[in-house]
Amino acid sequence: MDRLQRSAWQYVAEVLPPEELPMLAAHALVDGRDSPALRELAGLPRRSDATEIRELYVQALHELGVPLPDKEAAGRRLLVSLAVGLVHAELSPEGVVDRLSSALAARTPEEARFLSVAAQYSEWMGADEVPGWENDLRAAAHSLTASTDLGSEAVG
Repeated sequence: MDRLQRSAWQYVAEVLPPEELPMLAAHALVDGRDSPALRELAGLPRRSDATEIRELYVQALHELGVPLPDKEAAGRRLLVSLAVGLVHAELSPEGVVDRLSSALAARTPEEARFLSVAAQYSEWMGADEVPGWENDLRAAAHSLTASTDLGSEAVG
C-alpha cells in the first residue's frame, strides 16, 4: 500500500491533520505520483486554510484514482494499525489510547475486544491496575493482528 492509499484511510479516520497534507503531497510527487491538484497541494504552506487543503487533497486523490474508504473501513484499519503498533512496540498502551478516534468501528470479535479493552483506560487508574490493563490490551492486540485481513500498515 503506497503513501497516498494509506493516507486516505488515515484522513477518513481523522488521524491525519490537514497541516500534514501538503508535505504528504510533496512526498507523493517524489514517489512518482502526479496530478494538478497534487502539485498545487504540495506547494501550499502547512498553515494554509484547512478547508482549501482538504479540498485539494480529496481532488488529488480523485485525479489519481485513489478512493476514499467509508468511515467503517477507515476505522477498522485504524484499529488494526494501532494493534500492530502495539505488538511491534512502536506504540505504548497509552499511545494507543491517545490515538483512538471517533471514527473507530469494530466488526469482528477481535476488533471489538481490542477497542473495549483500550476504552477501559483511565488516567485515574491505580498504579496496581495499569499493568493488568496493559497486559489485556497487548493480548487483545495480538489476537486482532493474528485474525485480521486488513493488512498491517502502522499509523504514521
